[in-house]
Amino acid sequence: SKFHKKRKPKMLYVVTWNVATAEPPDDVNSLLQLSSPKKPDLYVIGLQEVKAAPLKFVTDLAFEDSWSHVFMNTLAPLGYIKVSSIRMQGLLLLFFSKLEHAPFIRDIQVTYTRTGLYGYWGNKGGVSIRLSFYGHMLCFLNCHLTAHMNYASQRVDDFEYILDAQTFDTKNTPRILDHKVVFWFGDLNFRIEDHGMLFVRNCITSQRFNLLWPKDQLTMMKQKEATLQKFEEGPLDFQPTYKFDLNSDDYDTSGKKRKPAWCDRILWRVKPKSSPSEEFPLKLSQEYYTSKMEYGISDHKPVIGIFHLELKKMYETPLVQVSAEGEWSADFDALITYSLLQSFPSSAWDWIGLYKVGFKSVSDYITYTWVKDDQVSFSDQLFQVYVNKDEIPVLGGECVLCYYSSSLQCIVGISQPFKASNILLLYFVPLK
Repeated sequence: SKFHKKRKPKMLYVVTWNVATAEPPDDVNSLLQLSSPKKPDLYVIGLQEVKAAPLKFVTDLAFEDSWSHVFMNTLAPLGYIKVSSIRMQGLLLLFFSKLEHAPFIRDIQVTYTRTGLYGYWGNKGGVSIRLSFYGHMLCFLNCHLTAHMNYASQRVDDFEYILDAQTFDTKNTPRILDHKVVFWFGDLNFRIEDHGMLFVRNCITSQRFNLLWPKDQLTMMKQKEATLQKFEEGPLDFQPTYKFDLNSDDYDTSGKKRKPAWCDRILWRVKPKSSPSEEFPLKLSQEYYTSKMEYGISDHKPVIGIFHLELKKMYETPLVQVSAEGEWSADFDALITYSLLQSFPSSAWDWIGLYKVGFKSVSDYITYTWVKDDQVSFSDQLFQVYVNKDEIPVLGGECVLCYYSSSLQCIVGISQPFKASNILLLYFVPLK
């Protein structure tokens, strides 16, 4: 019966990359494995050392950096939207979801913590996004920790400070480790101790990475630090991702001859059950953990982790059902119907946006209407809102409507795609 149908796991794709102030490459397809037949449900992208300079070109998203643009422009046509992002100086964290999951991603909060020179420069630290995904609390923490060989314990202190400092405005999961799943990734800057350059390079050349594992500082620190023991990591079956000459696969040939190291890491923790009978179990497994050697714009190579998240959906329906009524064209005021499928704190600041199919983020609407402003029919369940015909785009095409809740700060309902035709176009076809 359908009740015994195996739950299809959700696929999460995590990227960490210290981009060393470089501008993004033209093509991030290989980084995101877009040629793979399996498409992730979520993309989580953590960057470090993103150049803080303003954009070279002026756009309506003038406050977004060039890296955000590249990922949004690449993923939007494939049906992903940027659900959330946070930036602190060079640290940038982006969270993308397939559109179908957007109404089930709620309680989004972001925060950041500076570490480093008395927290003064903000060039080191952590940024995080936490959210509820089908009712399960997830937290994503992107860190850039102190550099250099002899600061391993300082890195652990920084991490513990970030875990202590970051709090969220919620009673059930006020701290990072309260979340059901935590992903911790970034340029954690742990180095390989003791071994000389020659031994390290020989191990890399012969691909006997396991000989270096016992002297990897993060592996060593895990043996004595309780906080780190809560986190799991896949085997480091790829060559160290730092430090390369630019646009090459050669390790540092400069005068400094820095020793290669696995600075760039992805770890995770699933919160232990509070009791054996705890409802809503969740399983997380890692399918893939590797570096992307083909990118050479930075002295670090990007690292990716692919995860399968098996969870019981704590809700199957969105909070709001929304649909476009009748014909949408620039000749008529249009009608939107919506109904509340569950009670939630709706407010006069809620709005419904009209979007082109393939939109990039919540702010990428064509037009919007406040739900309370032009509301016409009220029954307990069904509401109707008018959209002025002058607000409907001159260009036709496939569109969707999204209901945005200002109290929950997220999309809580999405319509089926529909055609917004534009009869006016017929009269304005320019003559060749």
